Amino acid sequence: MANVAVVGTQWGDEGKGKVVDYLSAKADLVVRFQGGNNAGHTLVVRGEKTICHLSLQASFTKAKVFYRQRVVLDPEVLLEEMEDLRKKGVDVSPGCLALSEKTHIIMPYHRAVDVAREASKGKDKIGTTGRGIGPCYEDKAGRTGIRAADLLEPDTLQEKLTINLREKNFYLTKFLNAEPLEFQPIYDRYLAIGGILKPYLTNVSVEIDQAIRQGKLILFEGAQGTHLDIDHGTYPYVTSSNPISGAACSGAGVGPDKLHHVIGIVKAYTTRVGAGPFPRS
Repeated sequence: MANVAVVGTQWGDEGKGKVVDYLSAKADLVVRFQGGNNAGHTLVVRGEKTICHLSLQASFTKAKVFYRQRVVLDPEVLLEEMEDLRKKGVDVSPGCLALSEKTHIIMPYHRAVDVAREASKGKDKIGTTGRGIGPCYEDKAGRTGIRAADLLEPDTLQEKLTINLREKNFYLTKFLNAEPLEFQPIYDRYLAIGGILKPYLTNVSVEIDQAIRQGKLILFEGAQGTHLDIDHGTYPYVTSSNPISGAACSGAGVGPDKLHHVIGIVKAYTTRVGAGPFPRS
């Protein structure tokens, strides 16, 4: 098996998780290169069902899982899934799971804005999952995002959180008629999360490069599907990142010559989650 990227060719939900689960048994590394904790993968392993929103299904194999900086991560969801896997006897130690220190973190205000904004649109809503993924990508593009490494620096986290909450609370209360969020509970919780995630944070680019030089086999996994691509999909009824195969290179930080095969997953019938046009012919 050479280096392979697995992508969806429709609106997501094509069954990528099953294919990734199969291929990850033959891979040394599994790299998630974009997206967040959108609709999850349902796996049945040894008769036991597991639902993964952050594609931790490779944890059932020997492959090490990497999250790149173009992923936006909700650490609360990650920690919940890690605990669930531990109870099932799965090793989710730093030797099996790594997180880019540059990964942008989905904060509580991202989820609050996502939900309140959708509610305010009424019949014009776009069908977001309400998990804060889009607002987190907005902050990333606006250069105001909080990254995983920031959770390890109390002063940096305090400064960024203070500035962001001031803006988000104004937007929530004055425009979206929603409730404001308090600084201290968020600061304390995410500082504690930083301590938990610290052993997992690394320079993923270096590790991937070393793996390539050693001839290891890498499986690149995307979320959603082609028609939800923010540039090539049914805009504006799309996700906030690029689920197409080309994004595996930029998202994982490797050259296109390191991507040997692309597997596009399609299913016999077509569905889409959320709102938007749905051509079926």
